[in-house]
Amino acid sequence: MSTSPTALSGVTASGTSTTFNAQQYVAQIIASEQGPETLMQQQVTNLSAQATALGTISTQLQSLQSAVFALDDFQGALVAKAVTSSDTSVATATADATANAGTHSLVVSNLASTSSQYSNTLADGNTTFGTGSFQLQVGSGTATTITVDGTNDTLSTLASSINSQNLGVTASVITDASGSRLSLVSGTSGLPGQITISNNTTGLTFKQAVAGANASFTLDGVALASTSNTATGVLPGVTLNLQGTSATPVSITVAPDTSQATTAIQNFVTAYNTVIQSLNTQFTYDPNIQSTGPLGSDSVVMQLQQSLLGDAAFSVSGNSGITNLAAIGISMNEDGTLSVDSSTLNATMNSNYGAVLNLFQQVTPAGFAANFNNDLLNMTDPTNGPVALDQSGIAQSTAALNQQISDFQDNLNLQEQQLMQTYSQVAVTLQEMPTLLQQVQSQLGSA
Repeated sequence: MSTSPTALSGVTASGTSTTFNAQQYVAQIIASEQGPETLMQQQVTNLSAQATALGTISTQLQSLQSAVFALDDFQGALVAKAVTSSDTSVATATADATANAGTHSLVVSNLASTSSQYSNTLADGNTTFGTGSFQLQVGSGTATTITVDGTNDTLSTLASSINSQNLGVTASVITDASGSRLSLVSGTSGLPGQITISNNTTGLTFKQAVAGANASFTLDGVALASTSNTATGVLPGVTLNLQGTSATPVSITVAPDTSQATTAIQNFVTAYNTVIQSLNTQFTYDPNIQSTGPLGSDSVVMQLQQSLLGDAAFSVSGNSGITNLAAIGISMNEDGTLSVDSSTLNATMNSNYGAVLNLFQQVTPAGFAANFNNDLLNMTDPTNGPVALDQSGIAQSTAALNQQISDFQDNLNLQEQQLMQTYSQVAVTLQEMPTLLQQVQSQLGSA
């Protein structure tokens, strides 16, 4: 390192006085030596910008991976089913991915009902009645003896006593203008929940309000019964929700849920475009800063861009002509982003949904989604993926530069201390020179 400026800029003279600012002079020397450190700090700033940009791209790739997985999910949006009913006042239905597409004829003869009993009317819930016992049975279960004594001989206390035994019924006190009654409602609908009261020796009498009955209906001409108005298992993957009876058949249609599928495809296009636009930005020259993006010279970013463009152009063979994204109305723009023609996409799904599904989820050879997902798994591998390795390399370079900066600054600080010691002594000498000169002149004058 050079330590000798061309002039002592810290020296000032006034008459017979000479002063020298050592601190100012040393500061100038140190400033002249800081060029390499400034360069290294700029490199750290550049690496930080690269790390930030790469982190953003990594997050966007993960979002894209989620969107692609949704297209590859054998239980997901593309295999979801929607069910329509020609008369929702009679029945509605839902279906899962295992349901088969088709139309079924349903006639509902009667709905399932829940058994209930009620007692005679007393003045209020705290009015006592005669003690004794009765047997309470739910469906074909074991009858339970309900004993009424001085501890539960009111409607309120009897209701609490019954509820505490968890017998499969709910006991309540119902009050109106005529007084209060004990209500017993089964916790199970249909015949299995039928409440039977027998051997009653108490002061209460009971009457059946509603008999527990199974729902009866025919589906595609087959007579069926259900203990509940929610019938599952009748059709694989379909749940029927019976709402009312019908004299004429109601059509229940199971079909692919094109709404969910369209949303999943659009989500993929949006996530894909977000990544491609971020990658494109890295290679776009900005005249304001006269440079490309922070990752413009990063080979990994170029590799990612090429892989994604290749995946978006992937094709299968045959498949009724539905071989790639373009065949379902998704075209690639000049910048590599995708655009969706909704009318073409909807028309294709309505006319040949099976081929659309096969495009994305074909098993052998792998379809569009599986192929794309495999590439994304490699790209985003947290240990050996190119993004992770690139991030690791940037982090290591940053750490090494920061250590070099620290070492350089330590050396510079040491040099500054040494220079201050030297030039502080110079300052003292310069300050003492006028006095020494006077002394010499005085001695020469007296000789």
